Amino acid sequence: MPELVRFGVSIPDDLLEKFDELINKKGYTNRSEAIRDLIRDRLVEDQWSEPGHEVVGTATVVYNHEQSDLAQKLTEIQHRTHNLIISALHVHLDAHNCLEVLILRGESEQVRKTCELLISTRGVKHGKMTMTTTGMEID
Repeated sequence: MPELVRFGVSIPDDLLEKFDELINKKGYTNRSEAIRDLIRDRLVEDQWSEPGHEVVGTATVVYNHEQSDLAQKLTEIQHRTHNLIISALHVHLDAHNCLEVLILRGESEQVRKTCELLISTRGVKHGKMTMTTTGMEID
């Protein structure tokens, strides 16, 4: 485990008060862990913004499976990018609507483009991309 380093931060008291409220609401036991998570989050965001990093992410889409060939279009995209998709979950929400959650792993730009392609497919009611890291570059 890496050595811990202490450092001081100057911050306006009203901003610190809002931060304390936020970390209490999120369940952090101390400021240090909350600040570490903020730093990790920013480092992961940088990995996603720079090409060449291996990343993982999810694409979540909700759609009506009865809409003209929409399910087929989504399946075709998944088959074209099968090398990035490591897992897929399909849930029938009701008689008409489905939820798909795809877990992707690969080069940041390819994963982002695949997620955006799935989410922007005409007929998708809602979609969201979640980005994270493989953990290899962050302690």
